Amino acid sequence: MRINGAKFITSAASPAQFIVPQKPMIAVCGKSNSGKSTLINMLANQKNLAKTSSAPGRTRLVNYFDFGEFVLADLPGYGYAAVSKAEKEKWGRVLDAFFAKKEQIAHVFLLSDIRRDPSADDMQMVQFLNYHILPFTVVATKADKLSRMKQRERLRAVANAFGLGEGNVLAVSGLTGGGKEALTARIAQILQLTE
Repeated sequence: MRINGAKFITSAASPAQFIVPQKPMIAVCGKSNSGKSTLINMLANQKNLAKTSSAPGRTRLVNYFDFGEFVLADLPGYGYAAVSKAEKEKWGRVLDAFFAKKEQIAHVFLLSDIRRDPSADDMQMVQFLNYHILPFTVVATKADKLSRMKQRERLRAVANAFGLGEGNVLAVSGLTGGGKEALTARIAQILQLTE
């Protein structure tokens, strides 16, 4: 699958601003600083489609991107400690409202840093997705930081921690493009299922 000409559609700060996609929608979620923007830019073959930042907690809106055959929704990162309780609650309400329209969501990519064990927030997100019967794939980001052998070891550990089969966890590097083929192949499978 080739992706060309991906473009930003709009940002939504509240459920009233959510778009109703006319094609399959894939949501990208994960902890703050898990590499969501870097992954989106890698998929789009663009450097600055999604704004990246070294400071976590920058994505505070639902950002929608048109990827041709599908819409990608970039969700606010969760679990960032330096955000006020009120701001965290607001993000939580936005995420709840987004996932409440699950019939509009074809698939969810849950991003998790391959070097770290899943956090309590990550585990809660997986429980939430399982409870609501939302199909998802864990994307283990920042794979370029590890050797191939260490990547395989960490993939097994991440899959075990989430209670998933290894096929449901993909190792990806947004910086080097490693794992991009497996990710685009997964997207192609998702799109086939929505036809």
